[in-house]
Formats: sequence, structure tokens, C-alpha cells
Amino acid sequence: MASTTRHGDEERKPDHVLGLVTDPDMPTQSANETAQRVVDWLEEETGEQWAVEVVSDPVTAGHPDSDQILRAVAKHRERNDWRFAICVTDLPLLLRKGILLADVSTERGVGLMSLPMLGALLPRRRTYRVMVWILTDLLGSSVPDISKPFVRSTHDDSVDVRYMTTNRRGGVRLMTGMVRGNRPWTLMWGLSSALAAALAAAGFGIFTSTVWQIGDVLGPLRALGTMLFAIGLMTGWLITAHGLWERVGRRAVRDRRLALLYNASTVTTLSVGVSLLYLVVYLVCLVAGVTLLDSMILESTLMHPVNWTTYFRLAWMVASMAILAGALGSSLESDAAVRQAAYGYREEQRRAEQAELEADEEAEQQGKQADRSSR
Repeated sequence: MASTTRHGDEERKPDHVLGLVTDPDMPTQSANETAQRVVDWLEEETGEQWAVEVVSDPVTAGHPDSDQILRAVAKHRERNDWRFAICVTDLPLLLRKGILLADVSTERGVGLMSLPMLGALLPRRRTYRVMVWILTDLLGSSVPDISKPFVRSTHDDSVDVRYMTTNRRGGVRLMTGMVRGNRPWTLMWGLSSALAAALAAAGFGIFTSTVWQIGDVLGPLRALGTMLFAIGLMTGWLITAHGLWERVGRRAVRDRRLALLYNASTVTTLSVGVSLLYLVVYLVCLVAGVTLLDSMILESTLMHPVNWTTYFRLAWMVASMAILAGALGSSLESDAAVRQAAYGYREEQRRAEQAELEADEEAEQQGKQADRSSR
């Protein structure tokens, strides 16, 4: 269900209204955080009173390209009597020779911007800057001053202004933006079974003398290798056990580049989320070790004086062991729970639709086989 938020001077009736049609979740948040700055810029630029209405509505669902999205946004504009309308989506839009940042149709008075293309850093500043570019084109006042790596091109078409990038830097920016949209820092709280298994294993390991001895003899490189192995194993386990890997040729992903992009963002999202989970477990192990393990007991077992380095290395070993146990614990989570924990709104919705399509195809095939058997 769509929701609307209004920004501007509520005591005065505006001369014009700008509509921001946003996908739910992060696009809506970014639009609301930027709306007042956009109001101020419009009033300074035009000398008239403006208001901004942010409408959270998944208008991009089912629309594979920017032109169809702009048509849907134009209907919103006509229905609400807005002067201009801009769609803010977290949908990555790939072109034949580049990646799309924004499209503008001055004839229809609408624009579109792809939020992931802004990258992971300074999202508010970059969202505002791109909105100013789009609005400058819609107002027809001047040509925006474009910053690298983006280029601006004009066309004699329904989409007459386009902002895009063609270099590798743009691909990295897009992937990091998708990872930010997936919010990897929320992963550890969504995988409750994995976290419980990791903490249970940590509780066992912190009181096991064999684990103390292994952690004490491991050098920094081996300890680092053990940590990376544990993080990689849990990341791979999550992807494999819950079917998070995209295979080219499925109905939901037809573009090989898009499948590669989704897989790269999935691996990065889960790696960052599991690394944060590792950090939390490590801190718990360190605090538990310092407070619960008497130095005299450790010295009698390790046969040498104990210092802070000993506790750090012990916590490092226990945390790595605990993350391995957490990987097994993640198997108890449902596929839907893992998708919800690992992905933002757009990606979760897309994967849910894909799973539904595959279930329908499987049921249809089983029905055909049953008909053949009955004959």
C-alpha cells in the first residue's frame, strides 16, 4: 500500500509540487532525507513556492526498462497534478554499453534515478546532486555540471536526456550501492539460529584447555587464515544451503551481466555480514576470557607467563571455531528468513517472485508427468 509524506512550508499553498515516487525501504528513506534540500533549491532557482510529496509505491515492479517506469511515473504525475515527478528506485539498470544512473523525459515532465548507481558512500549528498541534475533538465534553465564518472547525453526520443557510466569504476560503484541497499549489518540479527550456535560453541571453547593450547601456538598468519576460512565457509554455506546463487538462463534473470552482478553483491553482502558477526563473537570471547579465565590457570596450562596478547589470540581461535559452528546453525533457518536477513526490499521481492515462478513451473511439470502416467 502506498504512503505519502509532504515536505515544504505547510502554512503557505505552494505554486508547484514535485512528486517523488519511491520504492519502499531505502529509496523512500533517501528521498525523505533529501526532500527539504530539494524544496530549498527549487525555491531559490525559480523564485516560487514549492512542496515535495514523497509517495512510497513499488511502481517499478514488473517494469524491465526505464521507459516503462517513466510511463508509470507519468501516470502518477497526472493523477496527483504534480509539476514534475521523479522515480527513485533501487533497481540496477544495465544498458548495452554502460550502466544507467538517470533518465529524463522533459516532454512528460518526469525523471528516474537508480539509487544503487550512487555507490555506498555519501548517499544523501549524491541523491541530492542527481535530483538537481534531473530538475535542471526538467526546468530547462541550463545544462547541469556533471561530475565523473558519469556522462550526459541527449536524444530525440521519449527519453531525451540520459546519465550513465561506461567505465569499470561505475560497475564497482553499482555493486557497492547494491550491497549497501542489502544492509549487511543487519544480517547477524536476522540469523538467530546461526548466532545462537556460534555463541554456544564459543561458550564451550572458552573453557576448553585444548583450544587454549591451539590458539597459543598459532602464529598471526595461520590465525588470519583460520578466520578467513571460517568466514568463507559460512558465506558459502549460506549461499549453497539456501539457494542464493543466480544461474544464468532462469526466467527471472536473462542478462548474464545482471546475474554476475547479483552474485557479486550476494557474496559481498554475506561476507560483510558474516565478518560483522565474527567481530561480535570475537568481542564476546575476549570479554569472557578476560573476566572468567584466571591468568594462573592459563599459565599452568600453557607453561609460560600470560599477558594481553594471550587473551587476544585465545579469543581469535575461539571465535573462528564458533563461526564454523554458526555455519551449521544457519541450516536451521528457513530460506525466506535468510533472504529477509541478507537482502533489502528490492532483492528480497525479486527472489521471492523468482521462487514462486520456479515453484509454478515445477508443479506444472509434475502435473504433465502425472497426466502421462495416467494415460
